[in-house]
Amino acid sequence: MSLWTWYKQLSLAKKMTTGFILGLAAGLIFQDQTAFLEPLGTLFIHLLSLIAIPVIFLTVVLAVDSLNTKQLGRMGGKLLLYYMTTTAAAVFIGVSLALWIKPGEGVTLPDADVSQPDTPTFSDMLFKIVPENIFQAFANGDLMAILFIAIIVGIATSIMRYTSNEQSNQYGEMLHKLFSALNEMFYKILGGVLLYAPVGIFAISATSFGGQGWETLKSLLTFLGVFYAGVALVMLVVYTSFLKLSGHHVISFFKQAKDAYITAFVTSSSIASLPVAINAAKKAGVSDTTANFALPLGSVFNADGGALRMGVSIVFAANITGLDLAPADLVVVVLIGTLLSIGTAGVPAAGLVTLSVVLTMFGLPMEIVALISGIDALIGMAGTASNVMGDVVGAAVIDRTESKHRQQT
Repeated sequence: MSLWTWYKQLSLAKKMTTGFILGLAAGLIFQDQTAFLEPLGTLFIHLLSLIAIPVIFLTVVLAVDSLNTKQLGRMGGKLLLYYMTTTAAAVFIGVSLALWIKPGEGVTLPDADVSQPDTPTFSDMLFKIVPENIFQAFANGDLMAILFIAIIVGIATSIMRYTSNEQSNQYGEMLHKLFSALNEMFYKILGGVLLYAPVGIFAISATSFGGQGWETLKSLLTFLGVFYAGVALVMLVVYTSFLKLSGHHVISFFKQAKDAYITAFVTSSSIASLPVAINAAKKAGVSDTTANFALPLGSVFNADGGALRMGVSIVFAANITGLDLAPADLVVVVLIGTLLSIGTAGVPAAGLVTLSVVLTMFGLPMEIVALISGIDALIGMAGTASNVMGDVVGAAVIDRTESKHRQQT
């Protein structure tokens, strides 16, 4: 067996893990000297993002195309209920751990000038969903707008396919075959992109950790410890409970879905890792229709990691400034932060923007953003892994209920 054949047959999880560990070691040993590797990591993110946008559009179109209106509403309602439940659990876990361990006590603020971001209004959010130009939405990568377009295109195609008008029916079938062929093509391209994954992950890991240095990591170790403990609890308690209640074998499921959360962890981008997550969900037994519909939806509306991060960050900020926040204040802060994170959770470093808005609204010092930005790469990794794993688990749970429903009918 040639070395290239052996490399291609090696599992994606092993290749990514090896690249991450080697990059971590290189970053901590050589620190700022790893900066020249940054273009290799950026190239990997660009390649994944290049594939992710068409994959999101096509998979949602095909999923909606194969569902009737009743199924679409039922699945969408179940998924939103699941997202609300897991997000609330993540908030509770994050705030509880932070109040107990008290990260931020004794930490001083850096002397940094951080600009205040604009707080988005309801109209801003609405116009982000419904774009005025379909091509501009794709060019800008506006995920919420792309999802909206995909859903209405899928509904229109479905109506055409199942109409009594023969010509309309033929056009609908032609569109369905076109979308299916394009989707297959982009997944073939994805297979080629993932062969480059270990190199890109090595570069991302090396530059992320090399830019931080030991001192920054040490000074914020408690914050990181609380956040990572929260992510672990969300995965081991919340997601495991949902899997058990839906009749899944937990250990087997996590093994089969490992490509999803490993890719999310090392890229810190749920959008870039979405094609891999869809494949991982299917490998774990989720039907094509459910995976194609639930995973893109979850990448926008499910932000367990972001909600957990917001809970820990606000307690962290309150401890630094000596501000005594009532439980009701914490709930309001996290709810606002979670709502603001919708549509931005798939992009690396978006959590800093959301945190900036919330700190501004509640009069907390913006310098805290500069402090947390020192470990944002580490926070983003675990938070994105939690988001993506929550999406995969949600797809599996909903798929199991839909399977039971199909059997009953």
